[in-house]
Amino acid sequence: MAEDRADAVRNEEISVYAYRWVVIAVFALLNAVVQLNWIAFAPITGQAALFYGVSELKIGLLSMSFMIVYIVMCLPASYLLDSLGIRMGIGIGAALTGVFGLLRGFYASNYTVVMISQFGLALGQPFVMNAITAVGASWFPVQERATAAGIPVLAQFVGIIIAMALTPLLTSAHGITGMLLSYGIVSGALALLFCVFMKEKPPTPPTREGAGEHFRFFEGIRDLFRNRDMLFMLLLFFIGLGMFNAVTTWIEQIVHPRGFTAEQAGMVGAIMMFAGIVGAIVFPVFSDRLRKRKSFLILAMAGSIPGLAGIAFAQNFSILALSAAVFGLFLMSAGPIGYQYSAEISAPVPESTSQGLIVLAGQVSGIIFIFGMDALKNTKTGDMTTFMIIFIVLSFLNLFISTRLKESEMIKQ
Repeated sequence: MAEDRADAVRNEEISVYAYRWVVIAVFALLNAVVQLNWIAFAPITGQAALFYGVSELKIGLLSMSFMIVYIVMCLPASYLLDSLGIRMGIGIGAALTGVFGLLRGFYASNYTVVMISQFGLALGQPFVMNAITAVGASWFPVQERATAAGIPVLAQFVGIIIAMALTPLLTSAHGITGMLLSYGIVSGALALLFCVFMKEKPPTPPTREGAGEHFRFFEGIRDLFRNRDMLFMLLLFFIGLGMFNAVTTWIEQIVHPRGFTAEQAGMVGAIMMFAGIVGAIVFPVFSDRLRKRKSFLILAMAGSIPGLAGIAFAQNFSILALSAAVFGLFLMSAGPIGYQYSAEISAPVPESTSQGLIVLAGQVSGIIFIFGMDALKNTKTGDMTTFMIIFIVLSFLNLFISTRLKESEMIKQ
């Protein structure tokens, strides 16, 4: 019977459907809203602390809640995605995003309700974030999957850009309550849009590889930790994603001691994300066309180092903005390529499991780095240069790790 099922899979008709672009577009929009809700307070940390009458660290906790919850929910979310399928699994995240986005908007003046809502929004994040490679595997052929992963990652950057650039403007015009209500309405609308247009899978698989069977969840977890290159990827994302989370969370505090304003900090964050969008578009496309993953991961790690150094030391706004662009262009391009590389080298482990673990590594380190930056900052000036130097050293370590990876056999074939 097992052989009959295998023969049926091999003989099954293979088709690629145009509706895959509708699926990835709706999923991408949901990713954007999740990231918008995550980073909404980062560019107005000082203003929000005064508005709610709390410390800046407690405002930082609103962003850190996403990392804290992800650590707890990463594996359960991946298990449910694998068990329920992408429509139902991601649907849980969409529902949580819509409900708690609206709740936070309606009670925006109450810090306690905002904090509870933020944790509710964070609860939905892993159901969305862990599904990036799973959506690609369900709807796209192998040679398009880095591009398919790049689109929702690109959308994540768009969401962060909107938050970085628009939050200070909306806050100035309508106050924090008006800003959060606007984001709540968008969250509810996107959750509804997802439910209407998302489909589980096409009538026939996009590739014969996509028609094969996967490991079960716990079997896949065991297999991942026996995989040398997967362990390297866990370390790569532990440093890279954790560093990105920390720099994004504390961007205002990083540049403020050098005389840059909150508006300039928001612009720097937006520039970094915009360059990340370019990287997420260009690098995965070339990775697919050239059928190479390792080379692009090495390029991403090497290119991010000078940009990070500029963010740490630049005294001129033009140089700071250029550094942020370089940092975003290279480091952010590693996300979709790294997700897809991990899915390819770990097959037949479920895609949501391999992706979930490497993102989990980045969320754990993000919390460590965020608290570390706050602990090591200059108590008189608030300067965070010491930890930025640590990040530069860790970036060189990441570059070395990327050279030790083996190329994906799946993309070569």
